[in-house]
Amino acid sequence: MMNWEKLLTPGRFDPKVKQQPVENQFRSEPERDYDRIVFSAPFRNLQDKTQVFPLPDNDFVHTRLTHSLEVSSVGRTLGKTAGEFLLNKYPNLEKAQVSSSDIGAIVAAAALTHDIGNPPFGHAGETAISDFFKFHPYGQIWQREVTPEEWADLCNFEGNAQGFRMLVSKNNGLKLSFATLAAFTKYPRASQVFERDERRRSQKKFGFYSDQAEDFRHLGEILGLDKSENGCYLRHPLAFLVEAADDICYSIIDLEDGCTLGLVTLEETIGLLAMILKDRFDPAKLETYQTQTQKLAILRAMAINQLIQETVAAFEEQEEKMLTGEFDQALTDIIPSAQALADISELSVKKIYRSKPVLEKEAAGFQVLEGLLEVFSKALNHKFYQTDLYSGQDRSILRLLPEEFPLEGWDSGVNPYPMLRILMDFISGMTDKYALNLYRRVKGIALPGA
Repeated sequence: MMNWEKLLTPGRFDPKVKQQPVENQFRSEPERDYDRIVFSAPFRNLQDKTQVFPLPDNDFVHTRLTHSLEVSSVGRTLGKTAGEFLLNKYPNLEKAQVSSSDIGAIVAAAALTHDIGNPPFGHAGETAISDFFKFHPYGQIWQREVTPEEWADLCNFEGNAQGFRMLVSKNNGLKLSFATLAAFTKYPRASQVFERDERRRSQKKFGFYSDQAEDFRHLGEILGLDKSENGCYLRHPLAFLVEAADDICYSIIDLEDGCTLGLVTLEETIGLLAMILKDRFDPAKLETYQTQTQKLAILRAMAINQLIQETVAAFEEQEEKMLTGEFDQALTDIIPSAQALADISELSVKKIYRSKPVLEKEAAGFQVLEGLLEVFSKALNHKFYQTDLYSGQDRSILRLLPEEFPLEGWDSGVNPYPMLRILMDFISGMTDKYALNLYRRVKGIALPGA
């Protein structure tokens, strides 16, 4: 059984430094995590990454950046409120100098990074990267050069695993605290699990690639994360709150965006949010607000507040079962408003996620990412593995890679998996617009200055 003192062990994930960090009297460890994330380039790039609507023309539509900030805000409230419960239940936490604000800050920081590994064009971008290796000739060509485990990684791009990779990277990682990293990891299992337990929410996806397995083992050992029967790690209990913050925000705010863009009627939106508010919904008072924007804002605020209260109550009820691994569901699936959220999800899939504007831009995203992977993958393959095909065009393409891209030490006798992972880091880290503009240039569709 896991225990909270171990789960909140202080210290930072830094492969180069083993000693404990120097205490900072002005900021707690998770507060420093939050600040590091905010000032990082990958977080800044979320301002131009798809939430639901790629390359939005409407200023009121959310990007990954605004979504992440809102999830973090909800996460802080969830964590701080749950923290008060934990400190009352486990007095030793206070003796260990853990405060409810610390727990709120851990959840807020982890929530801030929850989408940091997502590629351009949202979930369609994940599929596009995976499909390149599965189906494209210049993706498939690498299969004979890597191990089966590595090939499975390449064919299954996963934003959560990419995020963990970015956060623990030995060269560019943010060196976050152990607890924040574990709270970030909603799916604490490796990409290669052959007996996945479908009943466990934490095994729905995977949370780290094969080359980060040792990193997560180290993290799990420090925090005392137990394992389930099939060898997968159990979730850190605070990861349930990070997941709930995301579920609450995308359910309510994607619906709000859909209404703003005219994909869902105001009447439908009010009806769905009223199901969450129940007796607190006052149609007469709502009519005192003059504009649609005002009506949506007040309903959104009230609905999120209600869902926070229900989620904290569910966390308190299930907390002991989380420590043993007996509970492994989404908290928002067991709260009183679960059916209302399911109804919102059903309508959102039908009218928002599968709307023509979204599908058209997703289709364009497939072309953009496949095109970028094709030109760079082909050039790398020709330079190092099929050298007789290396051309002037390939040479020009490789000059477009970042300065820090490792272009030394590869040949037909060297496993290219690390190089391909860095290529995927480069492309998945692009913003939507940068990816689109670079695609146009490498394909000759548009020229700089033209």
